[in-house]
Formats: sequence, structure tokens, C-alpha cells
Amino acid sequence: MSQEIVTRVAGAALNRRMFAVTSLATGFALSVQPISAATITTDAEGLEAGEVKIPVADGEIPAYRAMPANATNLATVLVIHEIFGVHEWIKDICRRFAKAGYLAVAPDVYARQGNAAAYTDIQKLVGELVAKVDDTTVLSDLDSTTAWAAAHGGDPNKLVVTGFCWGGRQVWLYTAHNPNVKAGVAWYGRLVRPEGNTQPKHPTEVAADIKGRVLGLYGGLDKGIPRSQVEAMREALKAAGDTTSEIVIYPEAGHGFLADYRPSYNEPAAEHAWARCLAWFKQHLV
Repeated sequence: MSQEIVTRVAGAALNRRMFAVTSLATGFALSVQPISAATITTDAEGLEAGEVKIPVADGEIPAYRAMPANATNLATVLVIHEIFGVHEWIKDICRRFAKAGYLAVAPDVYARQGNAAAYTDIQKLVGELVAKVDDTTVLSDLDSTTAWAAAHGGDPNKLVVTGFCWGGRQVWLYTAHNPNVKAGVAWYGRLVRPEGNTQPKHPTEVAADIKGRVLGLYGGLDKGIPRSQVEAMREALKAAGDTTSEIVIYPEAGHGFLADYRPSYNEPAAEHAWARCLAWFKQHLV
């Protein structure tokens, strides 16, 4: 066998190892079954919606994209998935944004590590998969996704980002990373560095680069993100001279209050926060 063929075969094997997930999960994440009766289902009528592949630095990752059919030059919203990966709820969120006139795209930034939606135990999910995901690669994948969107119907000058839980933290980081982001909406994402965490930066550490662009939406009953941490982020923004970014706390809501497929869903907070999210994007895209 020639050296060229050996190299090609080895490279293909490496790709298979790196990308354990080659397509998105179907249905909802197994670790949050059973699914709530309150689950919202958004149809795809009038939309182009489905799985796409995003070229990234070391291969390609799957993503879900939804947009108004036959439209161009659309404002683009990057949707950063929660800890459970890109499953049916994240896909529905993309369709909701598409119904509002956006090109919405949710890349699976866990693709190298595995299928988060297939885990039935959250602790195993965190320890075996999520712990292996590094912020530098996530930021690079989001950059690649913005480039893909600009080439597939999106307006590169109208870029916004939103994310939930694990993805909510990434919203703060990506907005600080990419000056072309017009606005971000972070849903109950972690804000301060946990003890022993080795990721490069956390939201309180990048406040100076947010520059008035992020709306943070948090639950007053969130046991994982106490108000002291929310106040620490507010102080960091204030110290950076940012008087435009906002953090809203819903006193009666807990973590995951927008997730209508889970028991954590809080309908009054979810409806109010979703309207604020859309208004925040509209305000910053003018």
C-alpha cells in the first residue's frame, strides 16, 4: 500500500474518532424524559428547516437550520444549545426564530465528543462528554457557523446570538469574542468561574468586551446560579462602564424556565422573557 493511501486511510480514521456524531439526534434528550404536556411544537410551514453540515477547522459538524423559505439577507441568530445538545427542543427554538423572520442555526458543538441527547444520566453526560468540550473550539465553531450562515441566506451585518444553560454562558463569551455580534441574549448561563475550572475565561472576566450588547435572563429560584453570582456579573459590567447590557431576574422562576418540555418550565416568565429577547434583538439590529 502506498504512503499516500496509508495517510488518507489514517486521516479518515482520525476523522471518525473526532466526530462521533455525524448527524443530529431525533426527538428529545433521553436524560429529561418524560416530556411535559406543556411542550410547544412549532411547525415548519413556510420555512426551510432541517439538518445542515457546517465546515469547521478540523472537519464538519452537524447543525439545525430554520429560515423563511426563499428568503435572503436575513438577520442571523446563532442558537447555542443547552447541556443536552441539539435535540428537538433546540430545533423548535430555531423554528420559532424563523417564524419571526430570522435565519436561525444551532450547531452541535459537542460533535467531537459524542451524542449528548443519548445519555440517560446527567452526571455521566457532564463527566464523560461536557467536561471534554473546550471554549476555544466552541468559539471557533461559532465563527465557522457565522461564516456558513452568511453564505446561505444570512446578512453578515445582522448577527445576534442566544443560548440556554450551558449555551447561555457561551453567549457572554462569544459576544465578547466577536465584535460583529450586534446583540446576545443569555438564558440562565453560568457567570463566574467554578472552583477548579480550567477554561480560559468566564463571563465576569470578559465584561469589558461585552460593550452593551447582552441581555441576561435568570431565575430568582435558580439553585445553581444564586443571586450573588448574578450581582457579581452586574458589578463586572458596571466596572467596565457598560450601562446598556441588562440582567433581568424572574423571582418566581428557576433554572431552565423557558424549557417547556421540562418540569422547570415557568409559563409567565417564559412568555415575558421570550418577548424581551425578540425586542432586544430588534432594538440592536436597527
